[in-house]
Amino acid sequence: MAFAKVHIGLTNWAADIVTGRHSLISDEPAALGGEDAGPSPFQLLLASLGSCTAITLRMYAERKGWPLEAVDIDLHYRAEGEARSITRALTLQGDLDEAQRARLADIAERTPVTLALKGGVAITTTLA
Repeated sequence: MAFAKVHIGLTNWAADIVTGRHSLISDEPAALGGEDAGPSPFQLLLASLGSCTAITLRMYAERKGWPLEAVDIDLHYRAEGEARSITRALTLQGDLDEAQRARLADIAERTPVTLALKGGVAITTTLA
């Protein structure tokens, strides 16, 4: 189970995040009134998807004994009207055959964060 705590005070728009033993800041770019002190919320979303994908692919390749040397992932979030989309481009390095590459692309479609985003996640909000 994952958890995070977020605090924002009067500084536009920096939010302090604590998750596990890790602390970081999320902020908006200067163009949106922030100070760009950390990644924006959507940048964090893309980072979550990308890191989950990369970790899952390395774990899978290692279990199979495949020669995957590195994974690079470029991600982009777009919102046009009501339509929202994420594009994810995988670059797989290593002496992989086409069947292995295709399998890794298939696995990328079923990583935990990918499935959460594609399936939607119920969010319950309460006041403390």
